[in-house]
Amino acid sequence: MSITRREFGRVALVGVPSLGAALRGSIGTASAQVGAPMSQWGGVQVGLNVPYSLGLGNNLAAEELLTHLVDLRIGSVELRAQPVEHFLGSPTVRAAAEAARAREAARAAGQPAPTPQQMAQGGRGGGRAQTPEQVAAAQAQKAEVRAWRASAPTARVKAFRQLYEKAGVVIDVLKVDDLYTVSDEELDYFFQMARDLGARAISSELPQQRSDTKRIGAFADKHKVFAAYHHHAQGTAALYEEIFTEAKYNGANIDIGHWTATHNESPLPFLAKHADRIPHIHVKDRRFGTNGGENRPFGEGDTPVRQTLQAIRDNKWAIRPIIEFEYRVPEGSTRAAEIKKALAYCQASLQG
Repeated sequence: MSITRREFGRVALVGVPSLGAALRGSIGTASAQVGAPMSQWGGVQVGLNVPYSLGLGNNLAAEELLTHLVDLRIGSVELRAQPVEHFLGSPTVRAAAEAARAREAARAAGQPAPTPQQMAQGGRGGGRAQTPEQVAAAQAQKAEVRAWRASAPTARVKAFRQLYEKAGVVIDVLKVDDLYTVSDEELDYFFQMARDLGARAISSELPQQRSDTKRIGAFADKHKVFAAYHHHAQGTAALYEEIFTEAKYNGANIDIGHWTATHNESPLPFLAKHADRIPHIHVKDRRFGTNGGENRPFGEGDTPVRQTLQAIRDNKWAIRPIIEFEYRVPEGSTRAAEIKKALAYCQASLQG
């Protein structure tokens, strides 16, 4: 790598001091609430992107998801909103959860199973043009969801947080799908949900329309909760630096694997320059694009996973490393076993 660990020891935090203080404060508060968190080493709390990384679909019930997290000894999560809305009683999410269970039963009976992408979306198919009837049904469902959210029992969000924190799991980030298509009222609903969960940020994919980050940033500033925009190949330093100017709480969810594969370079210089605008990163190991670009088990790709974790530790950056599990499970292993290997790699890196 072009930047050594010793050089990172001399890197000073840069950016907006008040934002850095806000991030550091959120870490301290969460740690105090749960005592000694699971999956924390060298003062760095490592988390997991869920339910996505578990490969079980996004509409899991809160209790079922929590069981998996405790079994894996995960102390921090980037959590999609669906389990929270399931907990609040959303008929749409609960129906999707029932459909997912039916699909799993069909798969177990030897019938065609959905793809991992379909499972991650709660079973919705993708890539096919919708019929007029399907479009109308989707619009009607969207209206039903909006109406339900307007009267949802949001006071129970704090009970969800207490359930998780009692088990030793901190909710650091709330992931919201289709964030750019919701109403202003729903944006207030989600940002307040994030605050009540104790989350430091709402994350979502980078939008196709540039104006959307300015709109979302206004709500982030209003609620003082970061909007952390996630990238794939489209994420560049110039794009993020432009987004940062649009709102004080506009931030970046840098995926160090995607960055490595797309740019054929380490993400560390960008992280060092903008640490105060990065609430969390996605941790995965990918090869350089010039080397195939595929996802690999931790330590087998070109992504500086170890160096990044150590830079967060040594510089005390308020960046939460969140594992996003995406490589193919080897024959004879399980997803849970591979996640544990990734956690062990993080532990060894942070204790080394």
